[in-house]
Amino acid sequence: MSDSELLDVRICDLGVRLEGTVLETRVQRMYDELAARNICFRPHCWLSDDWFSPDGVPGIGIPFYMAHPRLTRLERNQMFEVEGGTQEWCMRILRHEAGHSMDTAYRLGRRRRWQDAFGKPSKPYPEHYQPKMYSKSYVQHLEAWYAQSHPAEDFAETFAVWLRPRSRWRVQYANWPALHKLEYVDELMDEIQDTKPKFVCRERVDPVRKIRKTLREHYSEKRERYCVGGDTFYDHDLRRLFSDSPECARNGSAAAFLRRSRKELRQVVAEWTGQYQYTIDQVLSEMIERCRALRLRLDRPEQTAKRDAQLMLTVQTMNFLHRGRNKIAL
Repeated sequence: MSDSELLDVRICDLGVRLEGTVLETRVQRMYDELAARNICFRPHCWLSDDWFSPDGVPGIGIPFYMAHPRLTRLERNQMFEVEGGTQEWCMRILRHEAGHSMDTAYRLGRRRRWQDAFGKPSKPYPEHYQPKMYSKSYVQHLEAWYAQSHPAEDFAETFAVWLRPRSRWRVQYANWPALHKLEYVDELMDEIQDTKPKFVCRERVDPVRKIRKTLREHYSEKRERYCVGGDTFYDHDLRRLFSDSPECARNGSAAAFLRRSRKELRQVVAEWTGQYQYTIDQVLSEMIERCRALRLRLDRPEQTAKRDAQLMLTVQTMNFLHRGRNKIAL
């Protein structure tokens, strides 16, 4: 099928399953890591429409696109990247979600010391959060300073750092306030190792077989979730980066230059900021539109302009984060 044809297929009709895929071997690797720590609990896993561990269910939902290379390719075409698409990235997310599952299975968030370390788990989840990018009170595991979004995410991120094989967290986080959280998790896991969970539930929330929306509807909703919104203006910075002077009238169009460099720019800035490429692409779209409206032209060599455009796009993305618009993703 072409992408256009595939987008009209309902998720429940994809016929994908976790068994027999490379994803199954990665789930097993997570189980092996838990076993190596003498943790007898194994969170059950199923295919859904996103990465998540549901409230009240000690298990892990995994996005359907992870189960088949054609769907992985569609995800990249629609969102410019595949969240969890590499083995390293996938394992990072699985360890994070395993932390949520441990929290649910052993009711860890009810403990006073847990709340003293991470905060009240009953705190409402914000739609957006404003990270403190230089804070040493949180571990750095997933991108976008995700531990800062909510106490439950702080615990899951800390657990994931603790669980990673050959993790040198005592050295990496020496003299950080976050070290006390890691030491507490180490003590807590030592206490509950070899003990059965207090809560057992094998429910599968939103399994693929029950999701009746089409892939087109799914991606329309997903793109809206990560869009920037049109409330920022870049004219001042764009006029510093490009030119509307008569002397540059014969030079190449700034809008065309940004379109040509679009893929490279968003990939580089995504690596630096931890933001979704789709979100960065929205910032780029607004920059391109303003360049077109202002009739801006190149006034320097393309290589220099590309370097300066990367800097501007990074700054605008960081401004986006500072305005408290970093979205809860997992």
